[in-house]
Amino acid sequence: MRIAVNTRLLLKNKLEGIGWFTYENLKRITKSHPEHQFFFFFDRPFSDEFIFEENIQPVIISPQARHPILFNIWFDYMVNRALKKYNIDVFFSPDGMLSLRTEVPQITVIHDLNFEHHPEDLPTHITKYYRKRFPLFAQKANHILTVSENSKKDIIATYGINEQKISVAYNSAGKYYKPLNESERKDGLQKINNGRPYFVYVGALHKRKNIERMLLAFKQLKEKHNQPLDFIIIGDPLWSKDRALDDISKDVHFLGRSSGEELAYIVACSEAMIYVSYFEGFGIPVLEGMKSGVPVVTSNISSMPEVGGNAAIYVDPFSVSSIKEGMIKVLDKEQFKGYCEKGIEQAKKFSWDNSAEIIWRSIEKVSTKV
Repeated sequence: MRIAVNTRLLLKNKLEGIGWFTYENLKRITKSHPEHQFFFFFDRPFSDEFIFEENIQPVIISPQARHPILFNIWFDYMVNRALKKYNIDVFFSPDGMLSLRTEVPQITVIHDLNFEHHPEDLPTHITKYYRKRFPLFAQKANHILTVSENSKKDIIATYGINEQKISVAYNSAGKYYKPLNESERKDGLQKINNGRPYFVYVGALHKRKNIERMLLAFKQLKEKHNQPLDFIIIGDPLWSKDRALDDISKDVHFLGRSSGEELAYIVACSEAMIYVSYFEGFGIPVLEGMKSGVPVVTSNISSMPEVGGNAAIYVDPFSVSSIKEGMIKVLDKEQFKGYCEKGIEQAKKFSWDNSAEIIWRSIEKVSTKV
């Protein structure tokens, strides 16, 4: 079988949620199925680290698709041409977008529909494109994958898709996330933040991530509880840098992008992962915190309760006082261990191996050449 994959978001040192989903699953699928040929469609020069196996042929397709007009050109015309050129049997697109001009069987991954429910969170031209095209992508797809039952229900309700057409392939966390013992945490705290305890947030500084309310809650917490405590923010602005969030508190430190062992170490040495986004397809940082053995404060809506189970502390993401109260709970050292133990157990329910197998079964299902 000849399988083409949209790998636009495999960008060296710039992997975000969809990029990690693509990376982790493709590593497993290409290794597990050496009998099949994979064609990775990039829209720019690629890093060799993404060519995992000998059965992968990288293909650069111009133009670089980072604008709605270029999206249409890339998917509907250039990808369509490449599918014919390489005699592709199945096209797999992990970022939700498809070619509307091909009859090659296609599988898409729609991670969430935030743009349908909170259109104000994105630039107008992006929202307009997504709201026009994603219903068409959902109808065109031979099969749809998504990353939570919550997202599956949303896709069914919003686009009228038959539930039999949708499978859930959960996200997971990277291999470096693991609990540390007290001695390791103490040493790490000294190296990372001069011995001062800290909360951590991981993710893009996107409006839906609710950074402003999160940091306002932290500011109120600091005013009420006069104790050494900082907040480390890991992530880059996704759409704009028009708000000086670091003015909210002098104890907030924006460290920019981090990944791999370094990021996992920062998370595992924290007092808690704070992730109070008001809309997510999954919410990988919730899982990363639990797998690292630290308490997690997260939202009581969207997909977060599905990921956190009974192991997280839930708050109303639209209430600064509720977020503050959640932060206060994780500072209770008598309950710290209980949160950690529950989180470690809950994290075991999510596996990239399982997700890769679900994706592969979907590829087999739509292909006529298995």
